[in-house]
Amino acid sequence: MYGQIVQLTDQVCREHLNEEYAIMARSMAEVLSRRRPSPLLAGKAAAWAAGILYALGRVNFLFDRSQTPHLTPAELCEPCSVSKSTASAKAKMILDLLRSSQLDPRWTLPSRLIDNPMVWMLEVNGYIVDVRDAPLELQEEAFWRGLIPFVPGEE
Repeated sequence: MYGQIVQLTDQVCREHLNEEYAIMARSMAEVLSRRRPSPLLAGKAAAWAAGILYALGRVNFLFDRSQTPHLTPAELCEPCSVSKSTASAKAKMILDLLRSSQLDPRWTLPSRLIDNPMVWMLEVNGYIVDVRDAPLELQEEAFWRGLIPFVPGEE
């Protein structure tokens, strides 16, 4: 089932999205396939593929016209031959299973991490700060502690 799902998500990403979405879709399918019991064993591969892409689309605002790439839910679901309601329901199930939601840094496309405020908010001395506004030394310390994915001041 995993292979069928990845084959379909790769095809949709190649034709309508980009390689970043393909990589994230493979990762999400892999995480779901490792769960015990794996939810991927119940249902059709096309529904799971559409659900994974729909879930990633929600996290990364794929359905927002101001974003690139942008697809409507119908455009995303059509290549999988799945209805919007089926894909949306699978996406909700996936996001619930993974305890995820919009702006989740774990499922944000790498090219969008810099713009995701959830990645950069840290508690320092009891205050929530955006580490992007902090001195470079603090950014480096946060990176070395594994709190942020890269040092934004060194771009």
